[in-house]
Amino acid sequence: MHLKTQAYRAHDPKWSFKPLSGDGAAIHGGRFNPKGVPALYLGLTPMAAIKEASQGLAFKIEPLVLCSYAVDCADIVDLCDAATLERLSVAAPDLVCGWMLMVRDGQRPPTWTLARQLIADGQAGAIVPSFAPGATLDDRNLVLWRWGPAPPHQVTVHDPSGRLPKNQLSWR
Repeated sequence: MHLKTQAYRAHDPKWSFKPLSGDGAAIHGGRFNPKGVPALYLGLTPMAAIKEASQGLAFKIEPLVLCSYAVDCADIVDLCDAATLERLSVAAPDLVCGWMLMVRDGQRPPTWTLARQLIADGQAGAIVPSFAPGATLDDRNLVLWRWGPAPPHQVTVHDPSGRLPKNQLSWR
């Protein structure tokens, strides 16, 4: 599917000079990206992005920089859609797997296998449910494995006033 929407990301201020980076996800891995695979995780609402960044610490949120993104991407799969999950032979419980514990125990999370399959099939990203503490059924995220400044996988950060820092020197 083609997705054209606004999306959001809550950044650690220290890394807000790289709002389009998937480097952290590549280093650490994520629910929908194995280590070594860059990914850009975005919330489809501001609150979804904040819930993801705070991970249940709703009353003690660390400082965050909330950015808005214009997304105009082809090759997106909707993993919130039951028919899509059935077509891909994905069991809904596999999406909510305890991926961090599985990795710690030397297991491959089913979401990593799914991500590799989707990437190999040419998908640029997926709409996924949020599993952050306090998330509702309406909280959705967009995980991108391919994105850039131009179509067909265009993602741009909204910063018309140039407020985002340009490098780490901004934090001295």
